[in-house]
Amino acid sequence: MGRRVRAGQKARRRGVGGWPRHPAPSEHHPHGRRRQPKEIPPLGAVFAKTVRHFAPDLPKVIEALPDHRKAEDVLYPKANVVWSGILMFLLGLGSRRQFRFESDSAAFVANLNAVAGSSVETAPHDDSIVYYLEPLEPGPFAELPAHLTERLIRMKALDPWRVLGAHAVAVDGTGQYFYRTRHCPFCLTQKASNGETLYFHHVLEAKLVTANGFAFSLGTEFIENRDPKATKQDCELKAFERLAETLHARFPRLPLLFLFDALYANQTVFTIAERYRWHFIVTFKPGSFPALFPEYERLRDLEPRNRVERTEGQVSQHFAWVNDLDHEGHRLCAFECREAGPERERYGAWLTDIPLGKASVITAAKGGRLRWKIENEGFNTQKNSGYALEHAYSTHDHAVKIFYYLLQVAHALNQLMTKGSLLRGFGKLLGSFRNYLRRLAEALRTQIIPPEAWDPIAARSIQIRFDSP
Repeated sequence: MGRRVRAGQKARRRGVGGWPRHPAPSEHHPHGRRRQPKEIPPLGAVFAKTVRHFAPDLPKVIEALPDHRKAEDVLYPKANVVWSGILMFLLGLGSRRQFRFESDSAAFVANLNAVAGSSVETAPHDDSIVYYLEPLEPGPFAELPAHLTERLIRMKALDPWRVLGAHAVAVDGTGQYFYRTRHCPFCLTQKASNGETLYFHHVLEAKLVTANGFAFSLGTEFIENRDPKATKQDCELKAFERLAETLHARFPRLPLLFLFDALYANQTVFTIAERYRWHFIVTFKPGSFPALFPEYERLRDLEPRNRVERTEGQVSQHFAWVNDLDHEGHRLCAFECREAGPERERYGAWLTDIPLGKASVITAAKGGRLRWKIENEGFNTQKNSGYALEHAYSTHDHAVKIFYYLLQVAHALNQLMTKGSLLRGFGKLLGSFRNYLRRLAEALRTQIIPPEAWDPIAARSIQIRFDSP
């Protein structure tokens, strides 16, 4: 037998007799506030203004790229093909096939023509992009991301995030592709536990990183077995020697502060930094320095004046340092930071060639922790947030590397848009980066960007600011 319900209760449940089932929305009821529609700036215009403002000379760099196609076979100009490749990553499409579906609208073609300075009737097929890239050496395409980062440096757009007077550059390697059969003669190899040989490609990156989350490619070196006379495989340290030459040739006077993990804590790296007058902060671990670390701890305890304590919110920080340590002829400073908070405790120790004091040790510790930006804002974002870094956009050795450079350009432009004042409050407006990519792709596919957004004179006159440091 069911439970008896009083008449008044039944009426209230049904919403009759003057008792509505749910309270009517009102200005005073906490659940009755009306949602105000969000005014999202036209994303196509944001894209156009960002490109024209931060990369006005990028068309000249693209024009200088080689083109081995026969003139009579060229249907799509070089700039059109290059920008198609960049847009494939910029919109987070994740594959060449998806580019075909997103680029088959009249609005998309009009926007592609506007950014590339072309006048084609259709966007190029993804096979046309690969057809252009495969015969080319990858080297000239390295200029694209490097030019964009250099432009930001020359504009002083990144000066607020300098560390100890220099631009912070994190260096690290990551995996690109893994194969169970040999992909090319230059594959790195590794024996699995079951005896199977795995073939893979890695890349070493130097990224200019900032406290507000920027990670711009400054230089790239592919790790691969190119030397037929080598008795050992290529590795990060060998690749860094090559990368260092490239960076110094490109930025001979730029003040740089390199952020390394413990792998780079060796004589060769320190000598390179000294030769090029670079500064560095490297992770300091007992295992990497079995003699130096105990010496640091002993001297640290003998110098109680080299201490600083501060509080950030509910987290207390304790800094200590020792200057003028000798390590194989290099004068180094070792320092540490111990943090204690309600949720966790954290410890970090580093080495640097910069003598430290009470103010600079705090800045140096912040700089040492910036190295994680290359992992989080750099590699993890490029692998898991729509760029599909580990997806093989081609099996051709040249095209694979060129696609990597185009990805770096797209990643840089998306950072400038999502952190710039033209799209202020990006998180509240769009909720997530995935939503942003979807909306941007929709905007370029369905709305023709107004011509005034492409005006180079107007683009140079506007100000695009970023979050304060």
